[in-house]
Amino acid sequence: MRFGLRANRAQVSHHLLQVLLVGMTIGMMRNVVPALAESEFGVPRGSFMLLVAFVVAFGFVKGAMNFVAGRLAERIGRRRVLLIGWAVALPIPLLVAWAPSWGWIVAATVLLGVNQGLTWSMTQTAKLDLTRADQRGLVIGLNEFSGYAGVAIAGVLTGYAAVWLGPRQGLLWFGMAVIGLASVLAWWAVVETLPWAHAEVKGHAAAAAVAGLRPRHPSGVSAHPSTRELFALVSWKDRRLAALCQAGLVEKFVDALVWVFWPVYLHQQGVDLPGIGWIVGVYGFTWGGAQFFTGRLSDRIGRHGLNVAGMWLCGAGVALLPMGHSAWWWSTSAAVAGLGMAMLYPNLSAAVADIAHPTWRASAIGLYRFWRDLGYGLGALGLGAAAALGGRIETAFSFVAVAMFLSGGVLWRWGEETHLRLNPAPVVLED
Repeated sequence: MRFGLRANRAQVSHHLLQVLLVGMTIGMMRNVVPALAESEFGVPRGSFMLLVAFVVAFGFVKGAMNFVAGRLAERIGRRRVLLIGWAVALPIPLLVAWAPSWGWIVAATVLLGVNQGLTWSMTQTAKLDLTRADQRGLVIGLNEFSGYAGVAIAGVLTGYAAVWLGPRQGLLWFGMAVIGLASVLAWWAVVETLPWAHAEVKGHAAAAAVAGLRPRHPSGVSAHPSTRELFALVSWKDRRLAALCQAGLVEKFVDALVWVFWPVYLHQQGVDLPGIGWIVGVYGFTWGGAQFFTGRLSDRIGRHGLNVAGMWLCGAGVALLPMGHSAWWWSTSAAVAGLGMAMLYPNLSAAVADIAHPTWRASAIGLYRFWRDLGYGLGALGLGAAAALGGRIETAFSFVAVAMFLSGGVLWRWGEETHLRLNPAPVVLED
C-alpha cells in the first residue's frame, strides 16, 4: 500500500472534487439568504439575534457532527460517513424554496450543519490517510482551497441565479444540481481509505526510528483512548491542542460575520446581489487560493508562526472593512481578511494532525473541528449581541476583530511548533 499525493492522485482528485461540491453546498446559503432575510423570509429589520439564529443552529450542529464523524469514521469507514452526509443534504434546497418563514431556513441550516460536519470532515481525513506526514500542510491546504473556492463560486453564481430565476427558484435548481452530482460521484468514484490508516499505524514506529525523528505525541495516552479521555486531552489537558482549539473556535467568528452580516451590511450600502457575491467572493477566493501556497509553506517553515500571524492579519481585515465606503475598499479589506484566514486555516488543522497519533487522528481532528465550528454558534451569538447592544452592525465587526487579536496572543503563548522535522520530540536514552 503506497502513500503520497502522486501515488494516490486519482483518489485525492476525487476527494478534492467532493470538497469543492461541499463548499458549494454551504456557499449557496451565504449570499442570497441573509441579504434577503427581511424582504423574502420575513425577518424584521434590526432583529439581529433572529437574523443570526440560522448560523447559531448551524454552528452547534456542525460542531457536534464533526466529533461524531471522527469517531464514526474509525468504526464504519470514511466513505460510508461521506455518503450519509450527502443523503442528509437532499431536502435542503426544497426547504429553502418552499420556506414560508425564517424557521424553515433555520431547519434547512440544521441539515446543512449535519451535511457539512460529515462530508467536509471525511474529505480531509481521507486525504490525510492517503498521504505522507511531510505533505500534511499541502494536503490540508489543497482541501481547504478547493472547499472555499466552492464557497466563493457558489456565492457568485447564486447571486446571478437569484436575479435570473428569482431567489427561491435559483437556490432550488442550484442546490439540486450540486447535491445530486456530489452524491453520484461519492457513490461511484470514492474508495474507502481506512486501510491506509491501518497500514500507517503498522509502519509508524519503524519509520520514525529510521528517520531519527519522533513526533511530539501526548504522553500517557493509550493506543485506543476512550471518547471521554480524548475529549479531555484535546480540549484542555494538552495545552498545545487546547491553544489550537481555542484559535479555531475564535477564527470562526470571522466566518459567522462574513456569512450573516457582510451581505446585510453591503446590501444596506446599496450593493446589489451580484455585487455582494463578488465582494464576499474576494474573501473566499483569496482564502481558498492562498491556502494552496500557505499549506505548502508550513511544510517548509513550520505552522506556528503562520497561525499566529494569520489570526492577527485576519482580524485587521475585519476591522478595516466598515471604515471605507467603496467597492474597492471593501474588496481590499476582504482580501486582507482572506489572506489571514489562508495563513491559519489549513495550518491549525495540520498542527493537530502533527500531534495526534494515527490510531486516534480522525477523532482528534473531529474534536478540533467540533470546537472550531462551535465558533459559528458562539460567534454568531456574540456578534448578534454586540450589534444589538451597539444598535448598529459595525459594532459586530469590532467585536470579532478584538477577539481575533486576543486569541492570536493566546495561541502565541501556549502553542509551539509541531512540524516533525522542525521540532521533533527529544530522544530518550535508556540506561
